[in-house]
Amino acid sequence: MRIAGAPISWGVCEVPGWGHQLPPERVLAEMRALGLEATEFGPDGFLPVEPIAREALLAGLRAVGGFVPVVLHDGDPVPAIRQTAERFAADGADVVVLAADTGAIGYDSRPALDEAGWQTLLSNLDAAAAAVAEHGLTATLHPHVGTMVETADEVDRVLAGSSIPLCLDTGHLLVGGADPAEIAARVPERIAHVHLKDVDADYAAKVRAGELTYTEAVRAGMYRPLGKGDVDIAGIVRTLVDYQGWYVMEQDAILSGPEDDPLPDVRASVEYLRGL
Repeated sequence: MRIAGAPISWGVCEVPGWGHQLPPERVLAEMRALGLEATEFGPDGFLPVEPIAREALLAGLRAVGGFVPVVLHDGDPVPAIRQTAERFAADGADVVVLAADTGAIGYDSRPALDEAGWQTLLSNLDAAAAAVAEHGLTATLHPHVGTMVETADEVDRVLAGSSIPLCLDTGHLLVGGADPAEIAARVPERIAHVHLKDVDADYAAKVRAGELTYTEAVRAGMYRPLGKGDVDIAGIVRTLVDYQGWYVMEQDAILSGPEDDPLPDVRASVEYLRGL
């Protein structure tokens, strides 16, 4: 298995006010201490823009790509996505992980998408995939809570209406009401990137029922170390026997302050994956 880390496991997130943000020096040093080979970039501003400074921070870690929320249901996002792909390619990355952003802040609510919006979204997905491929990278669509592609039906609509591969995020799929193991078994050829998350299904059900916002559930501990929740992580990895990409280990966290230490949970997830 090619195992990569993600800054979100250390509470680093693009959402304003998400929680205490740890510095990249600490996050990347702890990834290296755990023996991880690679990382995703994290949100804009986490790593320096200047290439030499960014390379110095990443020393010993390969950058595999990053999460890019972008409005896909309105307008033309392709020029901005092309610029992102060019930047990622310069850093030796493999993948651009797109999410169908709502245009609002955060992931606690989302609007309904009409038929015209869906047609625009699907068309933009294919155009974005082609633009990213121009730079030798692969674009994937990340179904994500609080975006325009969240539920099982919406994932199926993307699979049927576009050719873009998926980022199989096992946690967001379960929270959104889909079955990540079923998707992995049904369309393994459409999976080009994997985010491994484990989830407390009771919290996930409360999010779907509107009893908790997504942010409240994350703060309460909805995401668990791998092997400690209700996602069949081992079964999914066994199903993806021909998968050649990275397994990005994620446990979305909200830190209340510098005293919070996410490292023990991340270490537990690394040990679980290595045990597979």
